Amino acid sequence: MAEHMDPEEFRRAGYAVIDWIAEYWATLGQRPVTTQDPPGTVAAALPDAAPPEGEPVAAVLADLDRLVLPQVTHWQHPAFFGYFPANTSGPSVLGDLVSAGLGVQGMLWSTSPAATELETVLLDWLVDLLGLPERFRSTGTGGGVIQDSASSATLVATLAALHRASRGRWRSTGLDRRYRAYTSTEGHSSIEKAARIAGLGSDGVRTVEVDPRTRALDPAALRAAIRADLAAGEVPAIVVATIGTTSTTAVDPLPEIGAICAEYGVWLHVDAAYAGSAAICPELRWTHAGLEYADSYCFDPHKWLLTGFDCDAFWVADAGELVEALTVLPEYLRNTASETGAVVDYRDWQVPLGRRFRALKLWFVLRWYGTEGLRAHIRSGVALAGGFADRVRADDRFEVVAPHPFALVCFRLVAGDEASAELLARVNGTGRVLLTHTRVAGRYTLRLAVGSPQTRPEHVDEAWQLLARTATEVLADLPPPA
Repeated sequence: MAEHMDPEEFRRAGYAVIDWIAEYWATLGQRPVTTQDPPGTVAAALPDAAPPEGEPVAAVLADLDRLVLPQVTHWQHPAFFGYFPANTSGPSVLGDLVSAGLGVQGMLWSTSPAATELETVLLDWLVDLLGLPERFRSTGTGGGVIQDSASSATLVATLAALHRASRGRWRSTGLDRRYRAYTSTEGHSSIEKAARIAGLGSDGVRTVEVDPRTRALDPAALRAAIRADLAAGEVPAIVVATIGTTSTTAVDPLPEIGAICAEYGVWLHVDAAYAGSAAICPELRWTHAGLEYADSYCFDPHKWLLTGFDCDAFWVADAGELVEALTVLPEYLRNTASETGAVVDYRDWQVPLGRRFRALKLWFVLRWYGTEGLRAHIRSGVALAGGFADRVRADDRFEVVAPHPFALVCFRLVAGDEASAELLARVNGTGRVLLTHTRVAGRYTLRLAVGSPQTRPEHVDEAWQLLARTATEVLADLPPPA
């Protein structure tokens, strides 16, 4: 029977694992981005039961190479252009390793003071780096916390909004009236999920029309929806505005939306999951105009800021209101530090009780890259996407279908949905790149999102050349017009 791994065995095994990861990164560009094997391939190759006796780490690494790597979608690949990026980096991995090694549980300040205080300070750093409103600082009434994802941030914001809209009754008696959440038709699916979990139901979400040109929420339509609900005796609770929608990276007009929320006393949550990282560059900070109206705001360093999943930065303007909504204090969690009211207990800022030391990987990233290094990363992605969009516009078989202020380009074949869908299927089928799709104004649209720190101009050029060449084949195979 295997013994517990002692420090020296851990040291040897750890060196081997770090070498394995380094070799993986060094050879990543040579691998297919995705597998073409059918579902069930990995499951069929695994044994029927766990091993009865312990095995050496070398055996596990060998099976990583044999079983796992051939069936991984390589999100860090320089030709991964799908969804939004889910970046990691060397400093982030090392920070996560330290977090795993410490193995602390940071639910209370007293259960690991450094876990709480480092996180609080880092979120204040980010207020500076992104030019966020001063009221999000921990030194005032607000403050920040790391959630696992923007989905959790939206849920927490929804719960706090319900607490406010019900004047505190939600906490004790639950939903006593019909409360409403509002977002654009381009809002993320997590908004509906949050509403369902919170008890509003899918029907509790009002989807508001967008400007057909910008794909951003129409403030006049929002005002009309709120007025209609008030007239029906329903209670507007929360508006979720988006900076950088998932389909096209549209930017909702926060100044107008915020003024409406202030007028009607509705909680404003701003979801900048992807595009918030761009605000580290002063020239891209225009997207945050109107953010002073927000009651809460989030963005994901794990998307575009070189910090591995999961790491969502979430702020509230009134931390006391959030804690009042979410706190539950059994006797076994009482402690002297919390009783003084002088410390932050992040268990009251999230849905679960427990929390790991997520701030370490963010700290490693901020320390390694510095502000200028992170800005260079964002600017590189924006420039590469801009160059790709120029190539698309120069080919009259294609069209760019939405503005691209960040590093996502939405485009399609002029020939229509069937041709565009076939183009995506054939290009992805090569394993050389990965793109994903959406629908814009009902039409099938391809998305190319730049974000990997390994992506260089030649990778974007190769993606375009593959698309252009494959488009020739797809268009040649189309049946002649009737």
